[in-house]
Amino acid sequence: MVTNTFPHRESSTLARGLAGVWRIADPKITLASVASMLVGAAAAAWAGPIAWGWLALTILGVFCVEAAKNASGEIFDWDSGADQGVRDDERSPFSGGKRVLVDGLLTREQTAAVAAVFYTAAILVGLAIVLGREPHVLWLGMLGVALAFFYHAPPLQLAYRGFGEAAVALCYGPIIALGTYLVQRHALGGSVLAASLPLGVAIGAFLWINELPDARADEAAGKKTLVVRLGRVRAARWFAGIVATAYTGVVLLPLAGPPLAVWLGLIGLPHGIAAARRLARAPGSVQEIVPAQASTLLSFVLMAVGIAAGFVIAAL
Repeated sequence: MVTNTFPHRESSTLARGLAGVWRIADPKITLASVASMLVGAAAAAWAGPIAWGWLALTILGVFCVEAAKNASGEIFDWDSGADQGVRDDERSPFSGGKRVLVDGLLTREQTAAVAAVFYTAAILVGLAIVLGREPHVLWLGMLGVALAFFYHAPPLQLAYRGFGEAAVALCYGPIIALGTYLVQRHALGGSVLAASLPLGVAIGAFLWINELPDARADEAAGKKTLVVRLGRVRAARWFAGIVATAYTGVVLLPLAGPPLAVWLGLIGLPHGIAAARRLARAPGSVQEIVPAQASTLLSFVLMAVGIAAGFVIAAL
């Protein structure tokens, strides 16, 4: 008796494909953008009522850009050899890419298709907002999509040329927060811009620390991040400075227009300090870096929640 194994193979292939798409589009990838949208929406609530439907559409559009960036980034990091070069002992939950190609969950062609679908969806959502709510958000949206794609893609390859950190701070600070605010208030606000800057720096610190476990593989692949250029020891010292800069910015926020209550954003500072201390002790140990990565993530999330709460409290 011959057993037909083809359905099992097809089921296995489908399961791998779905797992790959989920890894690319996992909602937790949006924590940085959600933090920025939270600050933008809270600043908008401080100035007036929230249009919840348009906020939901904004969230959907940004989510699609995030997933598209992850998919296209997988392709370019695969082509350069950066992802394949990460050893098992260098892997962490926060770095090394999504590894859908390295782990054989998707083919290169399938990953490109996923990227195309999500970029198309993001553009359609953006056009709906432009046509139905706020035309001027088009320029911020175009800039955000361009930075997302060219973060990895030629000819700019921002992450490969030492500009990736600045691009991340710009996107996850001012661009997303201002875009969220603009959709709600039909104007750009100085207070939300000010509040977005320390948050962008704090999120940039998260990228910075995530680059440390990948530094050897990145250097071998020609991916000259600032961490690669500085080396792990100096990069660890710079990380402490970046965290200090972000929280100094929070302290100074009321001088730029936001209410005094945004000092609640300082709630994330202990976690930033803990991350800097741990990283300084062992900048070359992935086992030490992983808890520091988690602390850095918690630091910027709490900063965003605190700043947002400050705006909301001031609006009451």
